[in-house]
Amino acid sequence: MPQSPDVPRRLLLGGALATGAVAAGIGSATGAAAATGATATTAEAAGATPRRRPGQKSMINVPFQPYKTVRVGVIGLGNRGSGMTTGWSVVPGCVVTAVCDIRTDRARRTAERLVAAGKPRPAEYGGSADAYAEMLRRDDIDLVYIATPWEFHYEQGKAALLSGKHAVVELPVATELRELWDLVDTSERTRKNLMLSENCSYGRNELAMLRMAHEGLFGDITNGHGGYLHDLRELLFSDTYYTDAWRRLWHTRSTASFYAMHGLAPIAAAMDINRGDRMTTLKATATAPKGLADYRERFVPRSHPSWRETYINGDLVSCAIETAKGRTIRADHEVSSPRPYSRINTLAGSRGIFEDYAGTSSTGGRIYIEPDHSGHSWRDFDAYRKEFDHWLWKKIGDDAENNGGHGGMDYVLQWRTVQLMRAGLVPDIDVYDAASWCAPVPLSVMSLENKGRPVAVPDFTRGGWVNVRSGLDSRSTEMPPVS
Repeated sequence: MPQSPDVPRRLLLGGALATGAVAAGIGSATGAAAATGATATTAEAAGATPRRRPGQKSMINVPFQPYKTVRVGVIGLGNRGSGMTTGWSVVPGCVVTAVCDIRTDRARRTAERLVAAGKPRPAEYGGSADAYAEMLRRDDIDLVYIATPWEFHYEQGKAALLSGKHAVVELPVATELRELWDLVDTSERTRKNLMLSENCSYGRNELAMLRMAHEGLFGDITNGHGGYLHDLRELLFSDTYYTDAWRRLWHTRSTASFYAMHGLAPIAAAMDINRGDRMTTLKATATAPKGLADYRERFVPRSHPSWRETYINGDLVSCAIETAKGRTIRADHEVSSPRPYSRINTLAGSRGIFEDYAGTSSTGGRIYIEPDHSGHSWRDFDAYRKEFDHWLWKKIGDDAENNGGHGGMDYVLQWRTVQLMRAGLVPDIDVYDAASWCAPVPLSVMSLENKGRPVAVPDFTRGGWVNVRSGLDSRSTEMPPVS
């Protein structure tokens, strides 16, 4: 296997700069519509770029001000929020100062669990839908972590920014285009960062794949395939797992690709989306919504409230995305069918391909790249992951696996976020990434309503995407010492 060159191969392969893209009209809604055959009206409705207000400036490459200690307030203490609260509490230089849930017993239990672990007791808020607003008035919170149901993310994320705090928001940060634009604008006006809590972007395989792509091992990247394929039927019909059945109810009121970011985001990072390339159009297809009704028929008693529901979200929603540099991305969402878990993680180029969740090795990945391989036979990913292992996993991999869920990538995200804030660095995932990666939620609905016609993907960077800059492919840095 060849050694990594001193100069990244992507610079030698022409992957560093999308020169002249804006001048050629690629960044405009009309240009995107003409290139794909979409009607101008449909494309422009999605892709129109609102002007910045006077004094509003881009947040690209804007670092955090350094924090001696990062003080976290948590909104939402269900399954996800309560587990992540523990994660925040064990990151060096981080303390959870306040917790909030509409159910006050959850706030109390979370606080007591932190105390039992030897951590300071956080302030507790709850009992009403707007209890979080009272928490946001505190002056001892630097970062707000939001893990409520999807319908509350936009309102609470915006409120966090307006209160002068940074925000990490679970997927998706918003479900409507106007909301995504408003979060971008609010971040730019308040000069506070809003980050998508995209833990899969910090997965060990995903980060190794990213480094390999940026070192040019796949040649010129041409396409990628990612998604969220997870049989959630049992959990969706559980009376306790998703409070008030909030996640199942989304299947009764929207046709959207809800959660494809877990697969889309790592592919977008490897393609330098918003960092030299950008997504321009999206077209969606959906299968019939059969899975949830079939599961209910076989396993759910007739007395269950779900029997009053009609499901409209397709079992498989696929989004075909094109980029300014002519690449294609397929992003899938499927949670209503019987199948093993997968995020797909496939990346291909002129010199090779990587596929995750397909190999027989301990990593689960398989690879084929030239000139290393020949004979049309897959090879295990193990040696490549070892060589291209991201510095974050080399530095904190053992801690991550002991302190965080999902194989440790939760803790890597949390540790890195705190490190970025304490060291005064630029976020790996910024508000433009958050908006772009979540845009398929509303865009898939628009495309499906128009019989699968392409719709334009907004340029949330307002032209800033043409410039190459770092992101998840960061250089090794240290966590500042805790005094």
